[in-house]
Amino acid sequence: MINYGMIGCGMMGHEHLQNIALLGGTNVSVIFEPNSDMALSASRRVPNAMLAASFEDLLDFPNLDCLVITSPNYCHLEQMLRIAQKRPLPLLVEKPLFTLPEDQTAILEFIKTYPSPVWVAMEYRYMPPVKAFTEKVDSVTGGVKMLTIREHRFPFLNKIGDWNRFNDKTGGTFVEKCCHFFDLMRLIIKSEPVRIMASAGQDANHLNERYEGRVPDILDNGYVIVDFANGARAMLELCMFAEGAEYQEEISAVGPKGKLEAKVPGPGRFWPKELGMAPVPLLIESPRFPKKPVTTEVLVDPVILDAGDHNGATFYQHKLFLDMVRGQKQTPDVNLGDGYKAVIMGMAAQESAATGRVVEFE
Repeated sequence: MINYGMIGCGMMGHEHLQNIALLGGTNVSVIFEPNSDMALSASRRVPNAMLAASFEDLLDFPNLDCLVITSPNYCHLEQMLRIAQKRPLPLLVEKPLFTLPEDQTAILEFIKTYPSPVWVAMEYRYMPPVKAFTEKVDSVTGGVKMLTIREHRFPFLNKIGDWNRFNDKTGGTFVEKCCHFFDLMRLIIKSEPVRIMASAGQDANHLNERYEGRVPDILDNGYVIVDFANGARAMLELCMFAEGAEYQEEISAVGPKGKLEAKVPGPGRFWPKELGMAPVPLLIESPRFPKKPVTTEVLVDPVILDAGDHNGATFYQHKLFLDMVRGQKQTPDVNLGDGYKAVIMGMAAQESAATGRVVEFE
């Protein structure tokens, strides 16, 4: 039996609870959630779990095998550092690892010195259509030269304390929302970025909202172009006022042999019931010679699909993380270096969008 400690149990934390429950031999032993409503909701979902009164109380809890951090973005680094000082267990930490450029020194030191494995939660890697895409992309394309990731989705949801309305708490939209996609770019292209350019704005969402007199400053749409060291290039197209779209994520890669596409619907709970069944994820292979596109449905077990908003990805990620905690898998698929680079790419995109300049990497 693997015993989990949960740090933060808001909306994403509840998704983690649902997916841990689907795995055999697991037990959420203790939860630290300072918001009383969210703590009560989490306790109803896992009634045998203890509710810790403080972060320190959670770290003092006996018989823990691993920790899962699903607190607000700006809490992640501080909590990781406190864990390192007192109880350096294996970690699954939600993205992003950190939110401020000045935190780079601390996170790089943590990467060098933390003695246990840390898995950075990049769920998008484990969406079944995206996983199928990454496994076939090189054979279909003959080597990726152009990669496009489009996310047309709903606005940021309401979070406890409205922390996701402000750049200083999230790291900015290209960090908070899009580090997933920069991680996918590196995974698919198998190279490192050399320059980033971005154009973005806040044009439709949260404009009339006020929080203690503050106006939200998060981006709601933009383009990011990334040049990679191996000569490939990638583009992100983000729009957060496009929830009317049939598919939420669309990924395409093109190389000298052909094109591969993946289409991923958004959360099923947001699909209008009067429209019937929600769209099915698709994988589309389009070779150049002979020209004959082939479309394959990538179906997900309905039980797993219902356990969250990420097309089953959270379950598959947790299954692999559990293997690592049990010693059946030696290293995390998404390590601290991957998590660090995804944040840095997001910060570069934020800077480019704000200044109108290209940002280059050393």
